[in-house]
Amino acid sequence: MRTRPWEVDDALWARVQPHIPPQLLSLRGGRVRVDDRACFGAILYVLRTGCQWNALPKEVGCSSSTAHRRFQEWRAGGFFEDLWKAGLTEYDEFQGIEWEWQSVDGTMTKAPFGGAATGANPTDRGKSGTKRSLLTDGGGIPLSIVVAGANRHDKRLLEVTLDSAMVPRPKPSEDARQHLCLDRGYDYETSREEAANRGYEVHIPLPRGQERSQPYAEGSKPRRWVVERTHSWLNRSRRLLVRWEKKVENYLAFIDLACAQLIFSKLDRLSERRAA
Repeated sequence: MRTRPWEVDDALWARVQPHIPPQLLSLRGGRVRVDDRACFGAILYVLRTGCQWNALPKEVGCSSSTAHRRFQEWRAGGFFEDLWKAGLTEYDEFQGIEWEWQSVDGTMTKAPFGGAATGANPTDRGKSGTKRSLLTDGGGIPLSIVVAGANRHDKRLLEVTLDSAMVPRPKPSEDARQHLCLDRGYDYETSREEAANRGYEVHIPLPRGQERSQPYAEGSKPRRWVVERTHSWLNRSRRLLVRWEKKVENYLAFIDLACAQLIFSKLDRLSERRAA
């Protein structure tokens, strides 16, 4: 088990390096460019510890200004999103994405500096907050995330969340049915229609006191808890617990990186089990 998750070992770097955007050349020359691997480790340190950029320790081998500048450069080049897509592609080839049972749920976090995609948090006395709407596969692997204001209702984010998967979703069929597990916050006719129009079979818990007319088939009971567990996994990256970024694109870049790291860690554990 890794006790220092911001350290970039050889296996992780082999996955990361091919996706780093090419260096922007300057005709004015300047200092020797700081190693990309050190900068990536510094960005991981900020993601996992939640510290401010100027609080980066010298031991990471990269100054705070250089790490922040490289973060912005790579974000603009689509690096973090590409890394998440690469993780999903590798996972699908190695293990297979569980498209049969998918889940969507939202969670809210504080956003004290405000900015785009923030709003009054109804669970935090109207303070500024952000909502993350997450789609996972049956095993909790993150497939898409949408960010909006904390006062945005879950049902209004369902359509864009379902349509924002990082990898192409296979078409449902009689032999490959796809189920969508939702909580009662999505218990609206519009939500059911949006999901049904995309080929999903929707599962929403009944109100207390009501029972299903027919029991679920053995081994097919909806598992909405997997998306809640994934939200918990992502919150281990403390930079996501409180949104300090005013620019929503910077916050999304950290989310993309957290999702990629989650998938790579899952792949490492699966590889160790198969090798045992």
